[in-house]
Formats: sequence, C-alpha cells, structure tokens
Amino acid sequence: MLFGKKKEREQRSVLEEEQMQSPFRTIIKNLLENKLAMGGFIVFVSIFAMCFILPIWFHQSMNYQDPTQKNIAPGFSFLDVPKELNNNAKMIEFGPTFGVGIDQEGYVYEWGQLTENLKDMPYDMGKIVDIAVGQDHVLALNDKGKLFTWGYNRMQLNKIPSELQGKKIRDIEAGYQISIVVTEDGEVISWGNENAVDISTAKVEDEKIQEVKTNIQTGIALTTDGRVISLAKRDTAIDEVPKEIQGKVEKIALTDKAAAAVLKDGSIKVWGNNHYDIFSVPQEVQKHVVDISAGRNHIVALTDEGDVVAWGGNENKQARVPGKVKNAEKIASGYYQNCAITEEGKVITWGLKGYLLGTDNLGRNVFYRILKGGQMTMTVGFIAVIIQFAIGIFIGGISGYYGGKVDLLLMRLSEVVGSLPFIPLALILSALIGNKVSDVGRIIMIMMILGVLGWTGIANIVRAQVLAEREKEFVVAAKALGVKERNIIFRHIVPNVMTIIIVQATLSFATCMLTESGLSFLGFGVAEPIPSWGNMLNNCRSSEVISQYWWRWVFPSIVLGLCTVSINLFGDGLRKAVDPKANER
Repeated sequence: MLFGKKKEREQRSVLEEEQMQSPFRTIIKNLLENKLAMGGFIVFVSIFAMCFILPIWFHQSMNYQDPTQKNIAPGFSFLDVPKELNNNAKMIEFGPTFGVGIDQEGYVYEWGQLTENLKDMPYDMGKIVDIAVGQDHVLALNDKGKLFTWGYNRMQLNKIPSELQGKKIRDIEAGYQISIVVTEDGEVISWGNENAVDISTAKVEDEKIQEVKTNIQTGIALTTDGRVISLAKRDTAIDEVPKEIQGKVEKIALTDKAAAAVLKDGSIKVWGNNHYDIFSVPQEVQKHVVDISAGRNHIVALTDEGDVVAWGGNENKQARVPGKVKNAEKIASGYYQNCAITEEGKVITWGLKGYLLGTDNLGRNVFYRILKGGQMTMTVGFIAVIIQFAIGIFIGGISGYYGGKVDLLLMRLSEVVGSLPFIPLALILSALIGNKVSDVGRIIMIMMILGVLGWTGIANIVRAQVLAEREKEFVVAAKALGVKERNIIFRHIVPNVMTIIIVQATLSFATCMLTESGLSFLGFGVAEPIPSWGNMLNNCRSSEVISQYWWRWVFPSIVLGLCTVSINLFGDGLRKAVDPKANER
C-alpha cells in the first residue's frame, strides 16, 4: 500500500507536487535555489568549523611570546635544504628562520627566510671548514684560519676584532647579536652587542676553553680539562653546575633555561630549570651518547650506534625524530629546527618548517590567533544576539499584543534606546568599567552592551508581526478557551512569526560581529592577550606594519570580511525564501 502511494506521488506533475509542499519545504526549496545565499552559507559554515574544530589540534598559549619568531612572513622554507647539499653535506647550522650549511668541498649554502644582509654573503671565502649561525648573522672559518661574517651589521658585529689576527682558531659560536671565538690556546674573544646577552668572557680569562655554547640570553664554556663554566654576569639556574660532573664533560649544549653535558662514559646530565620536562633524559641513550645539540626548549642526542633521540618541547614537532634517521654521523639543532647528517652525507630535517600565515610582533602564530579570534568574535556576536532577541521578543510581543498605553510606553522606551549614539556610549562604558574588571568580565560586559543597546530593531519587527497576528482566528480561539495571555503571546503568536525573527537574527549576528571587531579595533573591546579579529587589527595600525608586515592585517581582514558578507548573503537569501514576494520587488 505504501509502495503504491509512493509510486502515485512519483507520477504527479511538478505543479501538483509544489502545491502540496509545506511552507517549511517551500522555504528550503527557495533557499537551495539561491546560489548566492547557499554560497554564503557554505563559506560561513567552513569558517565556523575551522575556528571551533581546528584549535583541537593547533595549540598555543594565550600568553605565548617568542622574540626570535616575531614578524615572520608566511611560508614553509625553514627546512628547504638545497639539493646540491642534500647528499654532500659536511655541516649544517640553523637560525630562527633560516639555515646555513657547507658541503664536502667547503662551499656555503643558505636557505629559508633570509634578510637582505644575510643574502649578502662574501665571495671568494675559500674552503669553509666551520660555520656558526646566530639570530640574524653568520660566522664562517676557512681552512686557512680566516674568519668571515655577514648578516646583522650593527654594534660592530660585522667587523672581525684585530686581536684575532695571527691566532689559530679552535671553535666559533654565534649567538643573539654576538660572536664568540675560542683560540687554539683556549682564549675566548667576543664582539658585538654584549649588552643584549648576559655574557662575560672575563670569567674564563685564566681558563683554557675548548668550546662555548650560547642561547639568546647567556652562555656556557667547556674547559679542556672537562669542566663547565657559566659565562653569565648575573646569577642564573645554569650557574649551578653539578659538582659530580666537573672534570668529566666531553660535550655541552644549552637551551633557553637549561644546560646539558655529555660525560666521558656517554651519559647525559641536565641542570637549570626543568622547562618542558627537559630533565627527563631517555634511559635508552644513557651511556651511549657521543654528541649533543639543543634548540630553544629541546635537546637532541646522537648515540654510538647512529641513532638520534630528542626530548623536551615539541610544539613544532622539534622533538619528533623521523623514523628514517638511521646511521647518523652528525646532528645539529637551532631554535626549533633539527637535522641529522648520515655517513653518506644525506641530510634529514625535522621541526619547524614555517608558518602558514606568518607571525605577529610577539612571535605568535597568526593562523592560530585567527582561529581563536574567530571563536571569540563569533561567541560575542552570538550571545549578544541572544540577549537582543530575548529583550526584543519580550518587549515587542507585549507591546503588540496589548497595544494602548502599554504599546505607547514600550515604544517610547525603544525610541529612547535606539536614539542613543551606540559607538560613543559603548566606548564610554568600556573605558569607565573595562579597566576595573577581569578579562572574562570585560568580554561579558561587551556582550551585555551589544545586547542591551541593540534590541530595538527586533522589538519593532516583533511588534508589527504580533499586531498582524493577534486578530486572527487562532488567537480568538485561544482566548475563548481561557488560555493565559502570556501563553497566547509566546506560545501561539511568536512561533508563527519565528521565521521573520530567524532572518533578523542572522543579519543581526553579522552586525554584532562587526561592532565587536570595531570596538576591539579601537581598543575598547576584547583585550590582549585574548585574541579577537578586532584586536588583531588593532595591532596593525602603524604604517610600518601596513607596509612591511602585510600578513598581520590582510588575513584577519579577509576572514572577518568573508564571514560577515557570507552571513549577510545567507540572511538576505533566507529573507527572500521566507517572503516570496521579496523576489518581485
């Protein structure tokens, strides 16, 4: 029987089928036929899904800051080792956004995001045998003992000290705006911006130094007799070198807050601050380590069997060694990049490749902040719309149903609220109250301001619809049955005009998002470090950012524009679907 009815429905004409459609099906059909509205709906849903789903996998603390990664342009070139070097590598070092390597013949290669000064590499350096890479400069040593440097050229960093003339060099090190050389007789000579790094070579004047390691803050030195000495002028956790390792150290490495040493028996000892659980040295490498290297918050170790193990911070996958790393001969780490060079000269890299949408002035990932900012902007807009419609439906429903003096009073109230200059008033309230509340309280305040001052439009729409509906037969029938007036208004009349309310809610949502973004852009909305699309743009008002760091304002602007335009397109399409006469006007 059911099959027969289904077959009968299939045989009906298109006209008959349309005549029997419910109003809801008609709305959906009209909406689906509107390609512009559906396109807007798809764009908005895509942005919404990205903002609320992708952060599950992309993590970054709200208070995260990294001066070494600030204002980095979009791209994934940090680990793009040149093909010429890939099977012929002798040595590789990493800077924050770039890498430098030398091949077996002593030729130097650069890759990644390079400044103009870094690209200006000296010619005819001869056969390079050692390199050191700092924050934004490079130090190189050729087979004749001659030093070369390029990159950052202020604070005399680009000038080799005259006291190095005629001295044989044992080790070179480049740090944050500083270069350090260890001579063959154990003397340490440094130059550059020594005020930027807490290093004092005077602490090792009477020592014979074998090598020096630095981070962006300070440095440590290894003596020829296996002792570790801190070069910091001020007291730090790194100063407390374990007494039991002194005289037994073969290799040293330095993260931002901890130091590590390879002892003569192949074991590793770590001291300093246990950031990122850096003290948890894998037990399988103990007694087998032959070399060690470190980035900002992770350590990489090479065993006597050619295996590579890493631990510590892993936010950029810098501690996740690829399974294909076998028979490694050398390792190198810097910032968040790593590489292993096999016995055949093959280079295997892992760690931070770059940033999809670049970084901001504090080194924060713009892509991640756009996602989190979208969450905040959409949440503020959504809750503000709920507040608006709760007030608007209540006042509009009461006013339209009762009429008379009640209508007169409520509509005059609506006109008074609607006549208030919204943006100036919101700025004043935010300035007066905003600094006295917490970040969460400030966000709640913004939602309340948007909701309490924005309900007048929906109240007028609901009032007009209720005025049209209250004289209809179903309302008269409800009154005759003794249904309470509040139930008549909110259970019988309002549901009949809900489609108009939904359309208005869709359009108001986009308006609330733009208003919140405007307030945050002006500095009176959501405050840092909590991101929103508005305060992300607030940090891009200077001409320097607009001209040089375009990605910081272009991508948030595009996402905000796409989101609001797509909502408006969908809302307009929904309005036309609900009111077919709109297509005739």
